[in-house]
Amino acid sequence: MSMKKKAAVIAVGIVAAGAFGFAFRGAIIARAATNPFSTFWSDLTRPFAGGGSGAVTGGSSSTSVPLYSPVDQYESDVMSAVKNVSPAVVSIVISENVPITQNCPSDFFYGFPQGFSQFFGNLPTSTSCTTGKTQLEQVGGGSGVIISSSGLILTNKHVVANANAQYSVIMSDGKTYAAKVLARDPNQDLAVIKIDATGLPTVTLGDSNGLQLGQTAIAIGNALGQYSNTVSVGVVSGLERTVTAASPDTGAQETLTGVIQTDAAINPGNSGGPLVDLRGDVIGIDTAIASNAQNIGFAIPIDQAKSAIASVESTGQIKVPYLGVRYEPVTAALAAAKKLPISYGALVTAGTSGKPAVTANSPAEAAGIKAGDIIESVNGTQIDASNDLANLIDQYSVGDTVTLVIDRAGKTLTLTLTLAERPAGV
Repeated sequence: MSMKKKAAVIAVGIVAAGAFGFAFRGAIIARAATNPFSTFWSDLTRPFAGGGSGAVTGGSSSTSVPLYSPVDQYESDVMSAVKNVSPAVVSIVISENVPITQNCPSDFFYGFPQGFSQFFGNLPTSTSCTTGKTQLEQVGGGSGVIISSSGLILTNKHVVANANAQYSVIMSDGKTYAAKVLARDPNQDLAVIKIDATGLPTVTLGDSNGLQLGQTAIAIGNALGQYSNTVSVGVVSGLERTVTAASPDTGAQETLTGVIQTDAAINPGNSGGPLVDLRGDVIGIDTAIASNAQNIGFAIPIDQAKSAIASVESTGQIKVPYLGVRYEPVTAALAAAKKLPISYGALVTAGTSGKPAVTANSPAEAAGIKAGDIIESVNGTQIDASNDLANLIDQYSVGDTVTLVIDRAGKTLTLTLTLAERPAGV
């Protein structure tokens, strides 16, 4: 069954349940004068009817129903954050040309002696076959968040990974736009798409570097590819996680480092949607869930996306900054095993298959970095389990100048270099 047909079945189920509920209550109300059950129903609904008489009518009430009021400041903050962010959250629809199938005649007993089929009853006499034609059909969905009033939308790379698919965006007000993929980040599960529109609502990008365990996290997105602007609330459950995420469609795997863990429900279809704080600032982009657990989801910290956003805004593509070293994170165990002078940083070391520790013609080579060096910090930020070297470099843009503090055989060196654009294939 295609996703479109499945969605239709579920939608009908919801409508039918709603219609059944309202018809049942309406029938009882309409028959209140003659139905013995009406007294019980009147007593049951009186506390919710409002007014002094407690009367229930089948039409519209003359008494307006007040909007819900938050019970405390926390609830008010959650509702305010959702109200501010939701207009800038979009649903992304993925469509492909899929083969049109039909029932074709089939003789299950072709090649058997004549009359052989009579011993086996009524077996199928047709089979599914393609017509040679295709039709455009919805095959998936995801979420995104508007980052510029001129139509730039940030989402996950895996949401728009299929170069042969067509993408459209449904706004929170129901308007639909065709979308074009501008750039896919080669390093991270991020992509930027564009729609032809102006004056759009946008979000405020927050600061994910200052996140604390236990602070409120709100996920908003197109849950299951059907329920747009679904809201779930939880907390920041973990920081600086490293996970290996696999695509349910292709099986392709990608390692995500430094991601936020949250127990705010992130369902299929939420991918690319925002994770926001109580101020309504975006602190992450929802990207993965643990399929063998409950309420363990992961989001890419927004600070890891800011350089990609800036690159697209200035160049129309995602240009990834490049240092040009291979390294091994220094831990206490590694420091003890190799008798290193410090127990943090990034040890510059050769890769597998003889790949050099320092890439030729790279910024690292130009600055004089050598195999065996331990890079301690980048622009004053110490490299450790919470701040991986690659993640720190990704926060900068091509052309930025950074200062590295290096330990070389127990001596401290300070080197300054300019980050280049990552070469293709590296």
